[in-house]
Amino acid sequence: MRNLLSIFSLLLLISAVTSIADDVSTSDPLIRQVVPEEEVAADPLLNAEHHFNLFKTKFGRTYANQDEHDYRLSVFKSNLRRAKRHQLLDPTAQHGVTKFSDLTPSEFKKKYLGLKNPALKLPADANKAPILPTNGLPEDFDWREKGAVTPVKDQGSCGSCWSFSTTGALEGSHFLQTGELVSLSEQQLVDCDHECDPAEYNSCDSGCNGGLMNNAFEYILKAGGVQKEADYPYTGKDGTCKFDKSKIAASVANFSVVSTDEDQIAANLVKNGPLAIGINAVWMQTYIGQVSCPYICSKTKMDHGVLLVGYGSAGYAPLRFKDKPYWIIKNSWGEDWGEEGYYKLCSGYNACGMDTMVSAVVSTTS
Repeated sequence: MRNLLSIFSLLLLISAVTSIADDVSTSDPLIRQVVPEEEVAADPLLNAEHHFNLFKTKFGRTYANQDEHDYRLSVFKSNLRRAKRHQLLDPTAQHGVTKFSDLTPSEFKKKYLGLKNPALKLPADANKAPILPTNGLPEDFDWREKGAVTPVKDQGSCGSCWSFSTTGALEGSHFLQTGELVSLSEQQLVDCDHECDPAEYNSCDSGCNGGLMNNAFEYILKAGGVQKEADYPYTGKDGTCKFDKSKIAASVANFSVVSTDEDQIAANLVKNGPLAIGINAVWMQTYIGQVSCPYICSKTKMDHGVLLVGYGSAGYAPLRFKDKPYWIIKNSWGEDWGEEGYYKLCSGYNACGMDTMVSAVVSTTS
């Protein structure tokens, strides 16, 4: 019993220190772990320069001068320490080196996160989703297996996550209605959607500077639709609007805000297709794979828009932990992050606020 209390006290201490230092603000996703687990367990800085060289080779990193190189090495070492702490505080997941391991948390947040304040009022056309029956829901469900999800995309160093979450939900809804999976244009939203309440400018969709999925659905409703990705390709930069209404590929009939009840989220997912959700991405900087179920994670400070595509009844966990049911989340950081671009987050706890900002969309054929 004394040992258990000691372990618990240690975890609380680590949590407090980590929270104060903002180390729990994982700044990026993780690719296959470069540092062998046994080495990191012993000392996260062991052979750090060797692993930094592997990192640079794998991702083609070059730096302007020796000073920049040395600075990035110091950031890399800091991220190794952070990954080790994350492993302690999120033991059912796997944490380590990622393609963003030479970025500070603030740099990563500025470049790769872009969800604006979700507490602001909803657009006028947002509906409250009806309560759906939850009896008979499948134990496991995955829209990828049914052909409703396009391949993982990469937003690049542009805070346009909200646009990828939006198009993902519309792509799935369009597939349900037509049987055709079409990749839709995020760049149209980045360039053309500046939807907001003039009295609340901070809620405006602002391209690479962030936005909200519900605002984007409102824009699509008013604009008439979205073009195909092939007709309006992604550049990862803010640009001039080039929307061609004659080339609309899918449009929005209506969109709904889903209850925070996780059974209702699952029911809406099964009925309406992939759902646009907001989450707190604090643990995603160092995430490599398996089911993330961190001991601490804000349920109110969502900063990243992603796509909920399915759920599982039990995910892998180390022997000392019980298998955990989880959500399957499509990210927009490329296939070389996480589990081939996907994130597994434990369900049943509103982990990282994933219940708080969930939207379903109904599309119309164009």
